[in-house]
Amino acid sequence: MKNLLLLTGLCLLTFAGSAQKSLFNGKNLKNWDIYLGSPITGFEDLAQKATPASTYSVVETDGQKAIRVSGDIFASLATKAEYSNYHLRLEFKWGEKVYGKRNSGLLYHSYGPFGVAFGTWMANIEHQLMHDNLGDTYLMANTYCEAKVTKGNDGKTFFYAPDGEITSFSETDNGRSVKKAKDAEKPLGQWNTVDLYCFGQTAVHVVNGQVVMINTNCSKIENGQKVPLTKGKIQLQSEGGEFFIRKVEIEKIKGIPAAYLK
Repeated sequence: MKNLLLLTGLCLLTFAGSAQKSLFNGKNLKNWDIYLGSPITGFEDLAQKATPASTYSVVETDGQKAIRVSGDIFASLATKAEYSNYHLRLEFKWGEKVYGKRNSGLLYHSYGPFGVAFGTWMANIEHQLMHDNLGDTYLMANTYCEAKVTKGNDGKTFFYAPDGEITSFSETDNGRSVKKAKDAEKPLGQWNTVDLYCFGQTAVHVVNGQVVMINTNCSKIENGQKVPLTKGKIQLQSEGGEFFIRKVEIEKIKGIPAAYLK
């Protein structure tokens, strides 16, 4: 089931100064890798029929070209290049087809082989795109981060809070998930703008202009030791809901805007 399709073509544009570069050329996905992973429970028949071209395709919506993500199989659309110290902007909206739940993610600092995380994805830190959870952090495989948080009423759920207590997160430290500080998602059917700022070991999640998460000391755990995680590939998930991406732009930065770190 796990098929890796290495799409041929030129490598992704490299950074040049601070100029913005589009990772989506509006025509095709030749500069990306596609990996089909595990089937979604209850939709195994769809996974058997899925192909790289049916899972990630270029279509026209709202009068412009966009990447359509089918959502009917767990899969990854991954950049061929690694990136560090960047600002990435993603514009997306949900479609009508749902296979369990409207779920996807912008996976950054991705490294290693496909399939390490849930039989599909590379190890990574996730900027959650799931409906109603847009902006959350989720740590896959052996990744680690710290965040200022407060506890929910259940004593188990952690929410990012600028005045919270710095807390460690990983598979063994308080779990893999940190909830966003606030809900900034737009209603279904509308376009959302997600900004991701990564500089050094810090990552800031911005949803429709509002900071909802700051991760610090991003790392990977190797032989029990924390190793700084400051770069990696970018993955876009197929994970249960049809959605459309009309913009994926990236630019080199020399630091995270101070206003976002307050």
